[in-house]
Amino acid sequence: MAEARTSVGRRAPAARATVTPHAVRRQILEQSKRANVGHIGSALSIADIIAALYSNVLLHTDPNEPDRDRFVLSKGHAVLAVYAALYLRGWISKATLDTYCGDGSLVGVHPEHALPGIDFSTGSLGHGLPIGAGAALAARLQGSSRRVFVLVSDAECNEGSLWEAVMFAAHHRLSNLVVIVDLNGQQALGYTDEVLSLNPMIDRWRAFGWDALEVDGHDVEELSARLSGLDTAQGRPHVLVAHTVFGHGVPFMESKIKWHYSPMSDEDYRQALLDIERLA
Repeated sequence: MAEARTSVGRRAPAARATVTPHAVRRQILEQSKRANVGHIGSALSIADIIAALYSNVLLHTDPNEPDRDRFVLSKGHAVLAVYAALYLRGWISKATLDTYCGDGSLVGVHPEHALPGIDFSTGSLGHGLPIGAGAALAARLQGSSRRVFVLVSDAECNEGSLWEAVMFAAHHRLSNLVVIVDLNGQQALGYTDEVLSLNPMIDRWRAFGWDALEVDGHDVEELSARLSGLDTAQGRPHVLVAHTVFGHGVPFMESKIKWHYSPMSDEDYRQALLDIERLA
C-alpha cells in the first residue's frame, strides 16, 4: 500500500489490518486468563484506541527508528492491550507474549522500556504526561518532526503532577504532543464522579490552553481521522477526550469495578470469548 499524506503534510503509515479491536481484545482475554491476572476491564476499555494508533496513526515501521513517533501509556496497568498490538505488528513473538506476568519476563503487568516497542516504563499514575511533555520538547530541540502520544485515564486526572505537565506543555506550545483521555468513568476503588469529579473534563483542558476535542473512544475510524488530522507542526498541544466504557465488548464486565483487579474463572473466560465474537 502506498503511503498517504495527512492534512498537515506528514506521511501516514500503511494500515496494519491485523491490529483490529477484535484481535486486541482476544489477546487481552487469552493472556489474562493464561496468567490468571486482572486489569482486564482497563485493557478492554482502550482496545479501540490502541487499534487506531497502531494501525493508522503512529509512524512506525521499526520500533527502533530514532525519528519514530513516541507513545506513552500512562495508565500502565492497561498495558496488555499494547502487548497485543506489539505482537500483532510483529514486534514481539507469540513466545514472548506468552511470558506475560511470568518470572523474569519483560512482559509484566506494567510496561518496561527494555521490551521492543515500549518507549517508556510507566505505571505510577500521573507521571506519563510529564514524560511525554519532556519527549515532545526534546523532539523540538532536536529539530525532529516526530510526535508524542500519551494515553491517560480519567482517574489519573486526579493527580497534580498531570496538571503541572498540562501547564508546561501549554506554556511551551508543544503542538507535537497529543493526549488521549480514556474517559471510562471509573477507577480501582470507585467511580470517578464519586471519588473526585472533574466534569466537564473537556472544559478543564481548554481552560489550560489546550486544543481539546471529544470523540467516541470505541470508533476506530473517528479516532484515526481525528488523530491523523491534527496540526502537530504549530499551535497548541492537543487532547482528545475519548468517551469509553470500562470492559467494553464483554457485557458482564462493562462498568463493573470488580473487573479492575479480578481474574476470570473458566466460565467467565468462555463467556467473554463469545461476547467479543458478537461484537466483531
